[in-house]
Amino acid sequence: HVQLVESGGGLVQPGGSLTLSCAASGYTYGSFCMGWFRQAPGKEREGVAAIDSDGSTYYADSVKGRFTISRDNGKNTLYLQLNSLKTEDTAMYYCVQRGAYTDYDPRTYAYTLWGQGTQVTVS
Repeated sequence: HVQLVESGGGLVQPGGSLTLSCAASGYTYGSFCMGWFRQAPGKEREGVAAIDSDGSTYYADSVKGRFTISRDNGKNTLYLQLNSLKTEDTAMYYCVQRGAYTDYDPRTYAYTLWGQGTQVTVS
């Protein structure tokens, strides 16, 4: 049973920081492209960051220079470091996996495995 479980969300003031974690289980974690999406109330889901099997990283323009995605294959865990948070970063953040693919794809439907989400509120 393949599963992604996020943690680390919470309430933070503008300018603050959070670290999100995503624990993966049930498969060979290090082989696939992983990422983070977010969805704010009334808005579509958007890709925030991704990391492929080679360790290359990709970021939405809105978070470049503020967020950092990383992975620890030994711990089967994906991270998202959120710095210099803004009120517009408020959203539910989802950990995702791009099925059995190792390379990056920016399209939402390319990610077939989703966690339950963790709420980030900047206020």
